[in-house]
Formats: sequence, C-alpha cells, structure tokens
Amino acid sequence: MTTARHADLGDIDEIIRLREIMLAPWFDMSDRSWKAETAAILHRRLDEPKPTMAVTVVEAPDGSGALAACATGVIGERLPSPVNPSGRCGWIFNVVTDDPWRRRGYSRACTTALIDWFGDQSVTVLELLASEQGAPLYENLGFTVSEEPAMRLNTLR
Repeated sequence: MTTARHADLGDIDEIIRLREIMLAPWFDMSDRSWKAETAAILHRRLDEPKPTMAVTVVEAPDGSGALAACATGVIGERLPSPVNPSGRCGWIFNVVTDDPWRRRGYSRACTTALIDWFGDQSVTVLELLASEQGAPLYENLGFTVSEEPAMRLNTLR
C-alpha cells in the first residue's frame, strides 16, 4: 500500500510541474507567468502556523527525487446549514499523477491523506470537480454527484 506524505516547501517546484501536466490538456501553457504566483501561494500557505491548505504527495519510486503524484486541499468557510452546521468546508483539487506512475494508487493515496487531514481539522463537507478519468476513484472514496447545480463566472477574459 502506498502512503502519501504532506508536502513541504522543498516540494514546490515538483508540485508546480505536476500541476502543469494536469492543466496542459485544457489550457495553452505557453504563458508561464502563473508559475511564479503559484510558487508564492504555495510557499505562503504551506508555511502558515495553522495551515488552511495542504498538499499531499507520493514520491516517484525511481529514486529521482521527483514526485509521482499530488493532491491539494483548502479549508473554506461558508455560512452554516443543516447539512454543515460548522460552515467549514473542504475543496480538493490539483489531483494529478505523472504519466509513468499512473494506475498504481498514488492519486488514491494522496486523496485519502487529504480526507484524513480534513477530518483532523473537523471539516466534514468536502467538494471537488472530477474529470471523467478521476470520477471512478472519487466515487469509490464515497463522493457523490451533488444535487446543487454548479455554475462559474470567469471575469478574466
């Protein structure tokens, strides 16, 4: 069984590399300006005394020092409701496994470690967006399709 660990500041470049792999099918990656801001956010958020962001990682088994997979989670706060009396909620994103290491349970290990982290933070409502490839994993972990319709507005055009 693969075990994920929590990322530290030394993992930032590899987390960004994996994020680029994940985003490449959907976006033109020629503008690399997003990388510096991503590094700054990761540095700040992972170094907080009481982090509200966690990144879990699995190291590549080839000893290269690279990461094979990662997953990111953030804690947010909304107004409480009957299904979430604390209002605390978790968002899971940036779940990616590098091509050579796919189908080995690494994304599962990272996501499970994040779910455990959220539990340690008393966050009981978790959300994510699932790709077609990722949906079976998340369903197996207990995620269901929400009855609430999701919509998005992007004001950056």
